Amino acid sequence: MFPRRCRIMSTDSTMRATINQKLTEMGERDRLKAFLGVKLTECGWKDQIKAHCKEVIKDKGLEHVTVEDLVVEITPKGRALVPDSVKKELLQRIRAFLAQHAT
Repeated sequence: MFPRRCRIMSTDSTMRATINQKLTEMGERDRLKAFLGVKLTECGWKDQIKAHCKEVIKDKGLEHVTVEDLVVEITPKGRALVPDSVKKELLQRIRAFLAQHAT
């Protein structure tokens, strides 16, 4: 038998997959991605990430940086730079969608 923590993690993964499937099937995932793109542009996030990418490339040299390197380097900073207000609004939109389409 699985320990309690493994069952919780498995249930969490199953729930996430179900939510993601519902969001995708109903087209809400694409709408949320578009919303997020607009908000990130408005708050200057995209410009900050672009500047950080340029810094990394300059520091390491273009011939020594792969796309995978950039992703590993940029991801933590990118997540940290997303304003809390954007995260909260996105979460509210997801919750509202799920409440409206609960089965």
